[in-house]
Amino acid sequence: MNVRRISLVILGRAIVLAVGLGACFGQPTSAASGKSDTPFAPFEQWKSMVLAADAGGLKVLYSINPVARIVTASGEVDTDAAIHYWVGLKARSMKVVIAQSTSPQPGKHAVLFQAEVLTAATGTEKTFYITEDQLWQQQDQQWRLVMSKRTEASRLRQPTSDTKNIYRADANAHAEIKEAAEKGAKEHKRVLLVFGANWCYDCHVLDLAFQRPDIASILGASFEVVHVDIGQGEKNQDLMKDYGVPMERGIPALAVLDGNGKLLYSQKNGEFEKARALGPEDLVEFLNKWKGL
Repeated sequence: MNVRRISLVILGRAIVLAVGLGACFGQPTSAASGKSDTPFAPFEQWKSMVLAADAGGLKVLYSINPVARIVTASGEVDTDAAIHYWVGLKARSMKVVIAQSTSPQPGKHAVLFQAEVLTAATGTEKTFYITEDQLWQQQDQQWRLVMSKRTEASRLRQPTSDTKNIYRADANAHAEIKEAAEKGAKEHKRVLLVFGANWCYDCHVLDLAFQRPDIASILGASFEVVHVDIGQGEKNQDLMKDYGVPMERGIPALAVLDGNGKLLYSQKNGEFEKARALGPEDLVEFLNKWKGL
Protein backbone atom coordinates (compact mmCIF):
# COMPACT_ATOMS: atom_id res chain seq x y z
CA MET A 1 0.00 0.00 0.00
CA ASN A 2 1.63 3.21 -1.17
CA VAL A 3 2.61 5.58 1.64
CA ARG A 4 1.36 8.52 -0.39
CA ARG A 5 -2.15 7.13 -0.03
CA ILE A 6 -2.09 7.04 3.78
CA SER A 7 -5.12 9.29 4.16
CA LEU A 8 -7.16 7.20 1.72
CA VAL A 9 -6.11 4.02 3.47
CA ILE A 10 -7.17 5.34 6.86
CA LEU A 11 -10.51 6.40 5.37
CA GLY A 12 -10.99 2.95 3.86
CA ARG A 13 -10.20 1.24 7.15
CA ALA A 14 -12.60 3.55 8.95
CA ILE A 15 -15.39 2.42 6.65
CA VAL A 16 -14.66 -1.26 7.21
CA LEU A 17 -13.99 -1.02 10.94
CA ALA A 18 -16.89 1.29 11.78
CA VAL A 19 -19.45 0.18 14.32
CA GLY A 20 -22.28 -0.33 11.89
CA LEU A 21 -23.53 2.12 9.32
CA GLY A 22 -24.47 4.57 12.04
CA ALA A 23 -20.82 5.55 12.22
CA CYS A 24 -20.23 5.18 8.48
CA PHE A 25 -23.01 7.54 7.46
CA GLY A 26 -22.94 9.89 10.43
CA GLN A 27 -25.93 8.36 12.23
CA PRO A 28 -25.66 8.65 16.01
CA THR A 29 -24.91 5.49 17.96
CA SER A 30 -26.24 4.73 21.42
CA ALA A 31 -24.21 3.73 24.45
CA ALA A 32 -26.02 0.43 24.38
CA SER A 33 -24.77 -0.35 20.89
CA GLY A 34 -22.91 -3.63 20.48
CA LYS A 35 -23.00 -7.02 18.91
CA SER A 36 -26.32 -8.72 19.51
CA ASP A 37 -26.58 -12.42 20.28
CA THR A 38 -30.03 -12.49 18.65
CA PRO A 39 -29.94 -12.83 14.85
CA PHE A 40 -31.51 -9.89 13.03
CA ALA A 41 -34.36 -11.58 11.13
CA PRO A 42 -34.47 -9.23 8.09
CA PHE A 43 -30.75 -9.77 7.49
CA GLU A 44 -31.20 -13.55 7.80
CA GLN A 45 -33.97 -13.28 5.21
CA TRP A 46 -31.69 -11.24 2.92
CA LYS A 47 -28.92 -13.84 3.27
CA SER A 48 -31.31 -16.71 2.45
CA MET A 49 -32.48 -14.92 -0.70
CA VAL A 50 -28.88 -14.35 -1.83
CA LEU A 51 -28.22 -18.08 -1.46
CA ALA A 52 -31.41 -18.86 -3.35
CA ALA A 53 -30.51 -16.30 -6.06
CA ASP A 54 -33.99 -14.85 -5.55
CA ALA A 55 -33.69 -11.44 -7.25
CA GLY A 56 -37.39 -10.66 -6.91
CA GLY A 57 -37.43 -11.44 -3.20
CA LEU A 58 -34.33 -9.34 -2.62
CA LYS A 59 -35.81 -6.33 -4.39
CA VAL A 60 -38.70 -6.24 -1.91
CA LEU A 61 -36.18 -5.86 0.93
CA TYR A 62 -34.58 -2.68 -0.46
CA SER A 63 -36.09 0.71 0.33
CA ILE A 64 -37.93 2.63 -2.41
CA ASN A 65 -38.76 5.80 -0.46
CA PRO A 66 -36.13 6.88 0.29
CA VAL A 67 -34.29 5.12 -2.50
CA ALA A 68 -31.65 2.80 -1.03
CA ARG A 69 -28.12 4.18 -1.20
CA ILE A 70 -25.62 1.52 -2.28
CA VAL A 71 -21.91 2.33 -2.13
CA THR A 72 -19.28 -0.03 -3.55
CA ALA A 73 -15.51 0.15 -3.91
CA SER A 74 -16.08 1.48 -7.46
CA GLY A 75 -18.71 4.07 -6.53
CA GLU A 76 -22.47 4.28 -5.97
CA VAL A 77 -24.82 1.94 -7.80
CA ASP A 78 -28.57 1.47 -7.86
CA THR A 79 -30.57 -1.28 -6.17
CA ASP A 80 -30.81 -3.38 -9.32
CA ALA A 81 -27.03 -3.40 -9.67
CA ALA A 82 -26.62 -4.38 -6.02
CA ILE A 83 -29.05 -7.28 -6.41
CA HIS A 84 -27.40 -8.34 -9.68
CA TYR A 85 -24.04 -8.42 -7.89
CA TRP A 86 -25.16 -10.75 -5.11
CA VAL A 87 -27.31 -12.98 -7.32
CA GLY A 88 -24.56 -13.08 -9.93
CA LEU A 89 -22.20 -14.70 -7.44
CA LYS A 90 -24.23 -17.90 -7.81
CA ALA A 91 -23.14 -18.81 -4.31
CA ARG A 92 -22.73 -22.52 -3.67
CA SER A 93 -22.38 -21.67 0.01
CA MET A 94 -22.05 -18.52 2.09
CA LYS A 95 -20.66 -18.42 5.60
CA VAL A 96 -21.35 -15.13 7.33
CA VAL A 97 -19.45 -13.68 10.28
CA ILE A 98 -21.31 -10.84 11.99
CA ALA A 99 -18.83 -8.28 13.28
CA GLN A 100 -21.46 -5.85 14.56
CA SER A 101 -25.24 -5.92 14.90
CA THR A 102 -26.47 -2.73 16.52
CA SER A 103 -29.49 -0.45 16.91
CA PRO A 104 -28.13 3.11 16.62
CA GLN A 105 -31.66 4.57 16.85
CA PRO A 106 -35.19 3.27 17.38
CA GLY A 107 -36.46 1.83 14.11
CA LYS A 108 -32.95 1.46 12.68
CA HIS A 109 -30.57 -1.49 12.76
CA ALA A 110 -27.00 -1.72 11.43
CA VAL A 111 -25.22 -4.92 10.48
CA LEU A 112 -21.53 -5.24 9.64
CA PHE A 113 -20.63 -8.65 8.26
CA GLN A 114 -18.11 -10.55 6.21
CA ALA A 115 -19.34 -13.22 3.82
CA GLU A 116 -17.16 -16.15 2.81
CA VAL A 117 -18.69 -17.11 -0.53
CA LEU A 118 -17.94 -20.26 -2.50
CA THR A 119 -18.80 -19.52 -6.11
CA ALA A 120 -18.30 -21.06 -9.52
CA ALA A 121 -19.32 -17.87 -11.33
CA THR A 122 -15.70 -17.38 -12.46
CA GLY A 123 -15.69 -20.76 -14.21
CA THR A 124 -13.99 -22.68 -11.42
CA GLU A 125 -14.96 -22.96 -7.76
CA LYS A 126 -13.26 -20.28 -5.70
CA THR A 127 -13.81 -18.68 -2.31
CA PHE A 128 -14.16 -14.92 -2.02
CA TYR A 129 -14.52 -12.68 1.04
CA ILE A 130 -16.87 -9.70 0.88
CA THR A 131 -17.42 -7.21 3.70
CA GLU A 132 -20.59 -5.12 3.79
CA ASP A 133 -22.14 -2.58 6.15
CA GLN A 134 -25.93 -2.45 6.02
CA LEU A 135 -28.39 -0.02 7.57
CA TRP A 136 -31.98 -1.21 7.90
CA GLN A 137 -34.96 1.02 8.67
CA GLN A 138 -38.45 0.09 9.81
CA GLN A 139 -41.02 1.39 7.32
CA ASP A 140 -44.70 0.70 8.04
CA GLN A 141 -43.93 -2.41 10.09
CA GLN A 142 -41.56 -3.67 7.37
CA TRP A 143 -37.76 -3.62 7.71
CA ARG A 144 -36.07 -2.37 4.55
CA LEU A 145 -32.44 -1.92 3.57
CA VAL A 146 -31.79 1.82 3.14
CA MET A 147 -27.98 2.01 2.95
CA SER A 148 -25.03 -0.29 2.37
CA LYS A 149 -21.29 -0.06 1.83
CA ARG A 150 -19.50 -2.99 0.24
CA THR A 151 -15.80 -3.72 -0.20
CA GLU A 152 -14.44 -5.31 -3.33
CA ALA A 153 -14.31 -9.09 -3.25
CA SER A 154 -11.05 -10.50 -1.93
CA ARG A 155 -9.55 -13.97 -2.21
CA LEU A 156 -8.17 -13.49 1.31
CA ARG A 157 -10.06 -12.79 4.52
CA GLN A 158 -10.25 -9.13 5.47
CA PRO A 159 -10.26 -7.56 8.95
CA THR A 160 -13.71 -6.56 10.17
CA SER A 161 -12.97 -5.50 13.75
CA ASP A 162 -10.26 -3.74 15.71
CA THR A 163 -6.96 -5.00 14.38
CA LYS A 164 -3.93 -5.99 16.41
CA ASN A 165 -0.61 -4.19 16.40
CA ILE A 166 1.40 -6.34 14.06
CA TYR A 167 4.26 -3.85 14.11
CA ARG A 168 5.50 -2.96 17.59
CA ALA A 169 6.61 0.64 17.94
CA ASP A 170 9.42 -0.31 20.34
CA ALA A 171 10.80 -3.18 18.24
CA ASN A 172 14.48 -3.15 17.25
CA ALA A 173 14.26 -4.49 13.71
CA HIS A 174 18.03 -4.76 13.28
CA ALA A 175 18.35 -6.93 16.39
CA GLU A 176 15.30 -9.04 15.49
CA ILE A 177 16.64 -9.76 12.00
CA LYS A 178 20.00 -10.80 13.43
CA GLU A 179 18.32 -13.06 16.00
CA ALA A 180 16.04 -14.59 13.36
CA ALA A 181 19.00 -15.30 11.06
CA GLU A 182 20.92 -17.00 13.87
CA LYS A 183 17.92 -19.13 14.77
CA GLY A 184 17.23 -19.87 11.12
CA ALA A 185 20.80 -21.09 10.60
CA LYS A 186 20.48 -23.51 13.52
CA GLU A 187 17.04 -24.81 12.50
CA HIS A 188 17.67 -24.77 8.72
CA LYS A 189 15.05 -22.12 8.12
CA ARG A 190 15.01 -19.01 6.04
CA VAL A 191 14.08 -15.51 7.23
CA LEU A 192 11.01 -13.75 5.86
CA LEU A 193 11.05 -9.98 6.32
CA VAL A 194 7.64 -8.31 6.14
CA PHE A 195 7.92 -4.53 5.79
CA GLY A 196 4.73 -2.73 6.73
CA ALA A 197 2.83 -0.58 9.24
CA ASN A 198 -0.22 -0.87 11.45
CA TRP A 199 -2.13 1.74 9.42
CA CYS A 200 -1.78 -0.39 6.28
CA TYR A 201 -4.98 -2.30 5.52
CA ASP A 202 -3.29 -4.80 3.22
CA CYS A 203 -0.69 -5.54 5.89
CA HIS A 204 -3.53 -6.82 8.08
CA VAL A 205 -4.96 -8.81 5.17
CA LEU A 206 -1.57 -10.47 4.68
CA ASP A 207 -1.22 -11.16 8.40
CA LEU A 208 -4.62 -12.87 8.48
CA ALA A 209 -3.54 -14.96 5.48
CA PHE A 210 -0.42 -16.04 7.37
CA GLN A 211 -2.74 -17.52 10.02
CA ARG A 212 -4.48 -19.83 7.53
CA PRO A 213 -3.59 -23.47 8.35
CA ASP A 214 -2.24 -24.16 4.84
CA ILE A 215 0.03 -21.11 4.96
CA ALA A 216 0.91 -21.17 8.68
CA SER A 217 2.23 -24.73 8.35
CA ILE A 218 4.74 -23.66 5.67
CA LEU A 219 5.80 -20.58 7.63
CA GLY A 220 6.27 -22.52 10.86
CA ALA A 221 8.33 -25.24 9.24
CA SER A 222 10.50 -23.17 6.93
CA PHE A 223 10.70 -19.52 7.99
CA GLU A 224 11.50 -17.17 10.83
CA VAL A 225 9.18 -14.19 10.28
CA VAL A 226 10.25 -10.64 11.21
CA HIS A 227 7.82 -7.71 10.91
CA VAL A 228 9.70 -4.50 10.11
CA ASP A 229 7.80 -1.32 10.97
CA ILE A 230 8.17 1.59 8.54
CA GLY A 231 6.00 3.91 10.66
CA GLN A 232 4.66 6.70 8.47
CA GLY A 233 7.53 6.14 6.06
CA GLU A 234 10.33 7.38 8.29
CA LYS A 235 11.38 4.20 10.13
CA ASN A 236 13.84 1.49 9.09
CA GLN A 237 14.45 3.04 5.71
CA ASP A 238 18.06 1.84 5.89
CA LEU A 239 16.80 -1.75 6.05
CA MET A 240 14.52 -1.26 3.07
CA LYS A 241 17.52 0.05 1.15
CA ASP A 242 19.87 -2.69 2.37
CA TYR A 243 17.44 -5.42 1.34
CA GLY A 244 16.48 -3.83 -1.97
CA VAL A 245 12.82 -3.11 -1.22
CA PRO A 246 11.77 0.13 -2.96
CA MET A 247 9.74 2.29 -0.60
CA GLU A 248 7.89 3.91 -3.48
CA ARG A 249 6.44 0.56 -4.60
CA GLY A 250 4.34 0.28 -1.44
CA ILE A 251 3.74 -2.10 1.45
CA PRO A 252 3.40 -4.80 2.58
CA ALA A 253 6.72 -5.70 1.01
CA LEU A 254 8.64 -8.96 1.45
CA ALA A 255 12.27 -10.03 1.42
CA VAL A 256 13.78 -13.49 1.99
CA LEU A 257 17.17 -14.19 3.58
CA ASP A 258 19.07 -17.40 4.09
CA GLY A 259 20.40 -18.52 7.48
CA ASN A 260 23.54 -16.44 6.95
CA GLY A 261 21.55 -13.28 6.37
CA LYS A 262 22.21 -13.31 2.62
CA LEU A 263 19.46 -11.72 0.54
CA LEU A 264 17.75 -14.28 -1.70
CA TYR A 265 14.68 -12.31 -2.80
CA SER A 266 13.35 -8.78 -2.50
CA GLN A 267 10.06 -7.36 -3.71
CA LYS A 268 10.74 -4.86 -6.48
CA ASN A 269 7.40 -4.20 -8.11
CA GLY A 270 4.80 -4.06 -5.34
CA GLU A 271 3.87 -7.72 -5.77
CA PHE A 272 2.25 -7.89 -2.32
CA GLU A 273 1.23 -4.23 -2.05
CA LYS A 274 -2.40 -5.11 -2.74
CA ALA A 275 -2.60 -8.32 -0.73
CA ARG A 276 -6.39 -8.39 -0.93
CA ALA A 277 -6.11 -9.08 -4.68
CA LEU A 278 -4.05 -12.23 -4.09
CA GLY A 279 -5.37 -15.73 -3.59
CA PRO A 280 -4.12 -18.19 -0.97
CA GLU A 281 -2.56 -20.28 -3.72
CA ASP A 282 -0.37 -17.29 -4.67
CA LEU A 283 1.10 -17.13 -1.17
CA VAL A 284 1.54 -20.90 -0.97
CA GLU A 285 3.38 -20.87 -4.30
CA PHE A 286 5.65 -18.03 -3.18
CA LEU A 287 6.53 -19.62 0.16
CA ASN A 288 7.17 -23.04 -1.37
CA LYS A 289 9.46 -21.43 -3.93
CA TRP A 290 11.62 -19.72 -1.32
CA LYS A 291 11.47 -22.10 1.64
CA GLY A 292 14.58 -23.97 0.50
CA LEU A 293 15.20 -27.65 1.10
